[in-house]
Amino acid sequence: MSLASRIKDSRKLKGYTQNDLARIMDVKAATISAWEVGRNEPSIEMLKKLSKVLGVSFDYLTGTMDESGEKPLSRNQKLVAYSIDPDISDDERQAIIEMVKAAEKFRRRI
Repeated sequence: MSLASRIKDSRKLKGYTQNDLARIMDVKAATISAWEVGRNEPSIEMLKKLSKVLGVSFDYLTGTMDESGEKPLSRNQKLVAYSIDPDISDDERQAIIEMVKAAEKFRRRI
């Protein structure tokens, strides 16, 4: 599931319209729409605020919590993965996250 889908699904589960969420987040409704269709992505700060407003974890929104239940990435690892290039696709971002996890496992073996 993409970030866009997680934002949209979480908003709907909370019972908010795009206008409601925009008002709470202090952004335009068009911004919420752009996030929900994947045209743009919120900043780390906005993701933190979204997670609180929508009542979901930051890890859920960003997709950094692994389905296998592995320990989520550290704050620094998330910042690296999400700051490399804001225009990369979800698949590319996930590949970066996997590389960060692999590097962490390798570091533990040394």
